[in-house]
Amino acid sequence: MLRLLCLLLLLLSSPVLADNTVMSALTVTTGPDGSQQYSVTLQVLALMTMLSFIPAMVIMMTSFTRIIVVLAILRQAIGLQQTPSNQILIGITLFLTFFIMAPVFKTVHEQAIQPYLDESITPVQAFDAAIVPIKGFMLHHTRIKDLDTFAQIAGIEVLEQPQDYPLTVVIPAFITSELKTAFQIGFMLFIPFLIIDLVVASVLMAMGMMMLSPMIISLPFKLMMFVLVDGWILVMGTLATSYGVGT
Repeated sequence: MLRLLCLLLLLLSSPVLADNTVMSALTVTTGPDGSQQYSVTLQVLALMTMLSFIPAMVIMMTSFTRIIVVLAILRQAIGLQQTPSNQILIGITLFLTFFIMAPVFKTVHEQAIQPYLDESITPVQAFDAAIVPIKGFMLHHTRIKDLDTFAQIAGIEVLEQPQDYPLTVVIPAFITSELKTAFQIGFMLFIPFLIIDLVVASVLMAMGMMMLSPMIISLPFKLMMFVLVDGWILVMGTLATSYGVGT
């Protein structure tokens, strides 16, 4: 992913670098007394600004969204507010994303990054080659209904081939599909924990212990059940296989 970010940054700056008429990134001004003053041009400012957006764009174009939403819902379903912490959830999501996206990143490296580093293709050709596997991954996990909806919103004619849609349509459609799938998985994870809460609440009411919070009693049972069924490996495996990994 780091190489992909560097490639995108280089591609964004390549039109400026290719044009000798545009001001250079670093301007050196020599004063009357022979001293030199250095100033950074708007090119560097634009690149640094884009740097803050590119990680978010890359994250939203991978499996990161689905995984982090499912893990957040799982934590809420168990009844744990801060455990695992947000840092741990994000770390798990990042490494699981690398695992799921490894074939796509490998294709990007072979078809775009390595040829560009070997100077066998131009920056524009490298960008086009890198987009193909990423776009194919997004389209494979995007619902046709979502694509058509965003195409109509953008005023684009509905196409028979999803590959013909531009990235401005594919990316929001992919994000919408990922959120829907994540909520569907989260709903299925919520059901067994909800049943435990209902059973514990009914038992406490039957015993007349209405002042005791059911969450205090049900939390150990939910944790025990989750550990006994090896819940983490089930959740991780389900998320991985939902993208076709290992199938």
